[in-house]
Formats: sequence, structure tokens, C-alpha cells
Amino acid sequence: MSLEDKIIQQVHDLPENKKAEVLDFVEYLKTKNEERDWSDLSLSSAMRGMENEDSSYSLDDLSP
Repeated sequence: MSLEDKIIQQVHDLPENKKAEVLDFVEYLKTKNEERDWSDLSLSSAMRGMENEDSSYSLDDLSP
């Protein structure tokens, strides 16, 4: 029996209100995963091609 089958069987045996909680949790996990993937993609896209660019700033610019 696969992990997915085991999860389905366990959920099948729950009362309706607990099934709703499981669904909420699964949707939360999916959203959390999508947000992380989006931010990684966004950062990598923003930085693409900048690896060899010269900086306009020096370490002296960081001093007050």
C-alpha cells in the first residue's frame, strides 16, 4: 500500500469535521510550498546575469 493510499484510508475513517481540518492543513502546506518556490524564482530571476557586473559601490560606502 502506498503512502497516499494510507493517508486516504486514515482520512476516510475520520469524522467530517476532522476531514475539514485535514483539508485545511493540506491547503496550507501547498500554499507554503508555492510561496517558497515563488520567492526563490523571483530572487534568482532578479539576480540573473549580475554575477559578473561591476559594483558602483565600495565598502567605504557602508561606513557612516
